[in-house]
Amino acid sequence: MTTAQRWGTFAEQQPAMAEAGRALLYQYGPGLAFLGTIRKDGGPRLHPVCPVIVDDGLYVFVGNQSPKLADLRRDPRYAMHTFPPEQVDDEFYVAGTARPIDSDPSLRQHVLDVYLAQGTTTQNDTLFEFLLDHVMWAKYEGRPSWPPAYTKWHAG
Repeated sequence: MTTAQRWGTFAEQQPAMAEAGRALLYQYGPGLAFLGTIRKDGGPRLHPVCPVIVDDGLYVFVGNQSPKLADLRRDPRYAMHTFPPEQVDDEFYVAGTARPIDSDPSLRQHVLDVYLAQGTTTQNDTLFEFLLDHVMWAKYEGRPSWPPAYTKWHAG
């Protein structure tokens, strides 16, 4: 069994991969990705989110009225995948466990300040840090091309 790691640990071990992931997350300005969670009935749920990388962490404000919140509180496993770029099919994917940040108001405020500065908004939503177990980066040569060059990282 692996031990999930913070974004900073991953970035220290795989700096080129982390920079590619950051570029894909922020390619449209604010961070954008699809977040996959597990519904109560065990089925998948997929929603767009606005992740933000702050210091050594990968964070998402999850809407308090969103079904994702109940999903993550019940089962913290997740998968997150970047939006596709316009010119090439590069991909960046992370999976692991999410943990709520509800006992550190100064960290929450710091993440909120960075989040708002990138042009996103929140309504006092619940902050989660997304810890990483698995990361995958697929680099394509252009369109059409197959297969991509895969780079993978695993915690632990």
